Amino acid sequence: MQDLLTIGELSVRSGVAPSALRYYERLGLIRADRTGGNQRRYARAELRRVAFIRISQQVGVSLEEIRAALESLPEARTPSPQDWARLSETWRGRLDEKIRLLTKLRDDLDGCIGCGCLSLQRCMLNNPGDTLAGEGPGARLMLPRAPEESTPADSLA
Repeated sequence: MQDLLTIGELSVRSGVAPSALRYYERLGLIRADRTGGNQRRYARAELRRVAFIRISQQVGVSLEEIRAALESLPEARTPSPQDWARLSETWRGRLDEKIRLLTKLRDDLDGCIGCGCLSLQRCMLNNPGDTLAGEGPGARLMLPRAPEESTPADSLA
């Protein structure tokens, strides 16, 4: 088995388009060596980094955050399970909050779809007259409020 992969091989193995791989390389997320003919060659370990990038993006982590995380990994060796565990621990709280929010959205959306939004008084997306505009952007009834954003009505709930 060959130690280095061409961009085409890395693309097929990772499921990521060559243009995205070149973009990841430009951002410093992955590294390639160059042949005498200036062709990219990727170490097989880059497959793991590309998988990490893709998974992280799918859960909403920005490429900038991914780059910072990858920069904390050892460059001279393949990251160990301990390296990956340390890295994942930094995102655990954020992922737990995202899971909580997605679960809430799923559960509330089930109720909304189930009633066909005939009861707009209970709808978590209804905002008649845009009365919540003063509280900030977004779906104010669905998104968790920061402590400094709580309103007097929240203390009555």
